[in-house]
Amino acid sequence: MKTTTSLMRKSHFLGTKIRNLRKRNNLTMEDLSARCVRVDADSAPSVSYLSMIERGKRVPSAGMLAVIAAVFQKEVDWFLDDAPEEQAITPVKGSRGGISGMALEPSFLFSNEILQIAIPEMLSQTGISGRQFAHLLIRAHQEHHQNHFPDLERAAEEVGLKRMPLSLEDLQGIVERLGLTIKWFNKAPLEIVKEAGASEQHIITSYFELPNKIYLNKLLKSHTNRLKYDLAVHIGHSVLHNKDGLKSVMIAGRSHGTSLGEETFNAPQSSTVDAQDILHAWRDFESSFFAGALLCPKVPFRQLLDRHGYEIDVAKLVGVSPSVAMRRMTAVSPYSHWHYFDAYSPGKLKAVYRGNGIPLPWGNMRQVEDPCQHWAVFRMINAASTGSSAQISILDVAAEPKIYCCESIRVSDLAGNPHVLCAGIDLNPAIEAQGGDAQSIAHELKKVCVDNGGSANLPTSIKTDIKRVAKILNINWVERGIDNEARLICSRGSTCPRKPSCYESGTCGG
Repeated sequence: MKTTTSLMRKSHFLGTKIRNLRKRNNLTMEDLSARCVRVDADSAPSVSYLSMIERGKRVPSAGMLAVIAAVFQKEVDWFLDDAPEEQAITPVKGSRGGISGMALEPSFLFSNEILQIAIPEMLSQTGISGRQFAHLLIRAHQEHHQNHFPDLERAAEEVGLKRMPLSLEDLQGIVERLGLTIKWFNKAPLEIVKEAGASEQHIITSYFELPNKIYLNKLLKSHTNRLKYDLAVHIGHSVLHNKDGLKSVMIAGRSHGTSLGEETFNAPQSSTVDAQDILHAWRDFESSFFAGALLCPKVPFRQLLDRHGYEIDVAKLVGVSPSVAMRRMTAVSPYSHWHYFDAYSPGKLKAVYRGNGIPLPWGNMRQVEDPCQHWAVFRMINAASTGSSAQISILDVAAEPKIYCCESIRVSDLAGNPHVLCAGIDLNPAIEAQGGDAQSIAHELKKVCVDNGGSANLPTSIKTDIKRVAKILNINWVERGIDNEARLICSRGSTCPRKPSCYESGTCGG
């Protein structure tokens, strides 16, 4: 009782500080309560009690306050001093991801009439197909909104009722309720193969045929996770687009034109931007996003990730592929500064998402001649290990260094092609959210790496700062990353920050 009375006398700004910290880290009250449970279930506040604390209606016990302090990596006394925060930091409204745009000036050169003439000419001269361009537009839209598509999330939740995991039988039941029929094939018809532009490096896994037939490759019977994903995509098409037939053939294999990571494709490739290209590409994206939201509904999956520290292995608990789990991380995490790559040898990106604005390590339309091979995703392409690997990287963006951390894993697709999946975050916003000087830390870490030939162990002070951020973000592989050497990376060999340049020294061949 005496301790509680003492806390009451010092709790003038306690509720406000907790609320500001929670909002600064984009956590809901449910998120914060769940994280407190992980620290100490007996002392953790419930959601309703946490609400009363933030509104000044209740004062936490000493044990409860210690748990909240541990979540935010703060000293207990920080909550109890009489000084309010100098600045009540809340998430910046309207902030968006993706790479920086350009000013369309002079405006008369960017009128609809001029662009309708110039874009097909540009595509023709660069060899970019109309469908690739459509995917590029959609990816820019996806990155700008940082994977926030509440309408698609709600549509999936209405169908799946937020159940997780969904079994194959559950999905088959949904298919039946929607009036769809499943058919199996050993070999896709020739017209479907031609439509998909498939080669020996690809396997057609499924396709839709009007009015209500889903054709599935019998190979999927021994690959349950992929079978569930294909069914979820076709369910999405049926729900969102009323089975109108405008759904691309689904394939597995090396990239041949798409840039969103959806295992779909629709030929022929043409430099003409046809309205059907845009429509097909957009519906591919919507159906695939729906599938991820159906298999990994936002709130349950976010809670699961929180309990397991965003480990890639959560995919096994949900019964989905690592690719689906990692892509959903970028959509459900309260931290919005994510990127995701799916890369094939020798240097082609099949899937790209850059909600944090990170430059591309290679091209996803064509192969880059001078890629930097120090990116984690590149280093694992030919690695013998099949385990995951966390890496801290320093990359100059707009002439300023940024600190990134990623987790990569080497897998094989259904066609037997090895590829690397990589999910990562920009650490600078997280450091700044805790009051740190991210720019100074990044400059210091860059200098240490430059002085040591391009990679170095993190200095103790920087390791402490990033470890604190890792615990607040609750991402285990960030903590693992700080125990490895940090590496300088670049977007192209011509901008290599190493001294001497690894291209000049011949240690980083393209």
